[in-house]
Amino acid sequence: MAKKRKARAALVDAARAERLALAKQRAEQRGRAQKTKAEREKAAAKRAARQAESAEKRAGSRPTPTERLPRFAGVPTFLRLPVVQEAGSVPDVDVLLCGVPFDAGSSYRPGARLAPRAVRDASALARGFSAALGIDVFDELRVADGGDVAASPHDIDAALDAITARAEAIARSGVIGGYVGGDQTATLGVLRGIHRAKLKAVGLVHIDAHSNTAGPAWGRDIHHGSVVRHAVSEGLIRPDWTVQIGLRGPYSSSGDLAFAMSHGFEIVNVDEVKWDLHSAVSTLRKIVRQGPVYVSVDIAALDPSQAPGVGIPWPGGMTSWELQQILRALVGSEIVGFDVVEICPPFDVSEITAHVGVMVLQEILAAIADTRRSARPAPSTRDARGGRISA
Repeated sequence: MAKKRKARAALVDAARAERLALAKQRAEQRGRAQKTKAEREKAAAKRAARQAESAEKRAGSRPTPTERLPRFAGVPTFLRLPVVQEAGSVPDVDVLLCGVPFDAGSSYRPGARLAPRAVRDASALARGFSAALGIDVFDELRVADGGDVAASPHDIDAALDAITARAEAIARSGVIGGYVGGDQTATLGVLRGIHRAKLKAVGLVHIDAHSNTAGPAWGRDIHHGSVVRHAVSEGLIRPDWTVQIGLRGPYSSSGDLAFAMSHGFEIVNVDEVKWDLHSAVSTLRKIVRQGPVYVSVDIAALDPSQAPGVGIPWPGGMTSWELQQILRALVGSEIVGFDVVEICPPFDVSEITAHVGVMVLQEILAAIADTRRSARPAPSTRDARGGRISA
């Protein structure tokens, strides 16, 4: 009997121990579940805070809605964007647009110094959605108007120093600088600034009627027709990553393209654009896939019927539609900076050329935005608890 009682007691003790162990296990599971729930709630709160912060930042870097302020009202800014209040500062944005009111490097028509103001005025019609790429630029990018570079209107060297300093500060901040000239001389200053910040040469997408590889003229070594030559000699750009699109002259001799050809530039003249736009776009895509590039658009690449307000007009240029197709081919490229130059408002007609300048800004921004959208990781296929979401 004693043995049976002991055996029964042992069974009872074992059952009690098993129940206690099971209760402990369940308590631990509940604790882990509560901890996991708390962690999920904490993570969700952090995500919500980040999203709220991001929304707040983007609200301060979006165009003024026309529902709140009519197009013709308010202080003109690039693309109706908020303007940086502190001169020379670099805000927390993805892209900063700056005016470069300078044309002392121009060789023919003066007046490009007035272009930043004209492009801001023409921005009244700007919008943020690209139907061609199916993207709202300002959902992807924080953009602001950075004001104008304080460039000397008389001294080319002093002006270039000011442009270089501004471009360097922007590039060092990890922000993409977009510049509205002014004549093409400004491009050299921007490239110098980017090189100082990044300490490496970049590729160049140069859309223009001229190669801008001329030598000294009128007692000046640096002018709007020599900036690309200087960019090569100073090691600012890589010739093997350089493409020039839309070239048509006028040329003084066959030697005008000798520098570009001898340094291995990819040249797509305007006839090639006209006869086979697809081939021109393919050439551009091949170049921009090689590494970081700077994009410079001289509006004189367009035909005067499309852009009458330029420094050096010449018949036979591209249409604005052809320019759009070329700029859309920049999707997927690493753009480190860009400019639109040589708009000359005193010779413009009904703001046609200024509106083309706005279009260039919108197309390049759309290409940058689409590139960033494509680079984002795909959305997770798992829910908050780690389970797979059913289709």
